[in-house]
Amino acid sequence: MNKQTFPHHMTQAPSVPGPHEGYMPGFANDFETEALPGALPQGMNSPQKCNYGLYGEQLSGTAFTAHPPERTWTYRIRPSVKHSHRYTKIDLPYWKSAPNVDPDVASLGQYRWDPIPMVDAPLTWLTGMRTMTTAGDVNTQVGMATHTYLVTESMKDEYFFSADSELLVVPQEGRLRFATELGIIDIEPKEIAILPRGLLYRVEVLEGPARGFVCENYGEKFELPGRGPIGANALANPRDFKAPVACFEDRETPSTVTIKWCGQFHITHIDQSPLDVVAWHGNYAPYKYDLRTYCPVGAILFDHPDPSIFTVLTAPSGVPGTANIDFVLFRERWMVAEDTFRPPWYHKNIMSELMGNIYGQYDAKPQGFIPGGMSLHNMMIPHGPDKNAFEGASNSNLGPDKLENTMSFMFETRFPQHLTAFAGSEAPMQDDYIDCWSDLEKKFDGTPGKK
Repeated sequence: MNKQTFPHHMTQAPSVPGPHEGYMPGFANDFETEALPGALPQGMNSPQKCNYGLYGEQLSGTAFTAHPPERTWTYRIRPSVKHSHRYTKIDLPYWKSAPNVDPDVASLGQYRWDPIPMVDAPLTWLTGMRTMTTAGDVNTQVGMATHTYLVTESMKDEYFFSADSELLVVPQEGRLRFATELGIIDIEPKEIAILPRGLLYRVEVLEGPARGFVCENYGEKFELPGRGPIGANALANPRDFKAPVACFEDRETPSTVTIKWCGQFHITHIDQSPLDVVAWHGNYAPYKYDLRTYCPVGAILFDHPDPSIFTVLTAPSGVPGTANIDFVLFRERWMVAEDTFRPPWYHKNIMSELMGNIYGQYDAKPQGFIPGGMSLHNMMIPHGPDKNAFEGASNSNLGPDKLENTMSFMFETRFPQHLTAFAGSEAPMQDDYIDCWSDLEKKFDGTPGKK
């Protein structure tokens, strides 16, 4: 058990953490952690009286009868019902949920956007969220949404949780702190964070302005993909995921809690900080992951394998082998395949692919797809390398070559992704993106044996 004691008011991890001092390693582990000695009951979940006058409360991420069940027992200063009061509906006009099909916006096509420009306006995690696409239906808990965020200021005595979804956060610039009920998670570019459905938190800017991407998962939670013949190692290894240690606030101060529920937002007013969990144990928790620890695998003789070999996390659907969401990472790696067109090939896909560039240059699109930018290739819409990438890969010397300074990702889903009005009209769309294939040449020559 990781035991760590913090002052009652502390909302941050130790300034000089030792190995795992601020985090516990492992994916979907059954963790236990306490911020005060003896706060965590042993041998049982619900004693008649908890130490320190705490309340025992369970947070369930699955139905009770699901296998395996996902739940966390918390021991907190007040039960969550004291962090909830009458709710008032509010509007966050740029954060949309599926179904959100705008008849005036065409989602059929190949699309690419420049980075959303940084602004001087005060934007928090809530007011700075900009939805780009939606898919499925939030009410039936299938599908997803993709967002970009701009955050310039911290939430002050403001808290949030989503009853609709878990959030996968991919920073591109700046550093953020998620002060959650279960502890502190700090993230920066080249890292990701997962915030489970129902988890309450506050978002602070450690270094700003901050910009990045969010995949909002309405369906089953993210899990590690099955490796199949790859075996027990490589890709994302469980030990590299980090869950926070217990850390709590005991502050009497007027606060607000905003809840996202069935695509709508409501606010409630309370008289204290709700981040009051002194100890917890369970397997339903937030975590972070360093993308630099991802171990890619690939072809070592010939051909370019499917991009599914680069899957970091997957959220399953009801169709085996067809994900509600795949989170796929394209990072630095060696290219060694012989007599092979090494960049991604031309294709049409049953899955819909939204890509984002964290830094560097993507090998299939050496021009135009810049850090902070996004592209969308919806289901069965053809796409692939532009002319420069095709010509370069078709005529290059095929010695061992390392792709350097590159990190892009893909949010892929079985559902069509519909553009929001923001994506179609306000976001900096590259209207000439479709033209990147216009100068591809006919090279057909019917001469036998001609290449």
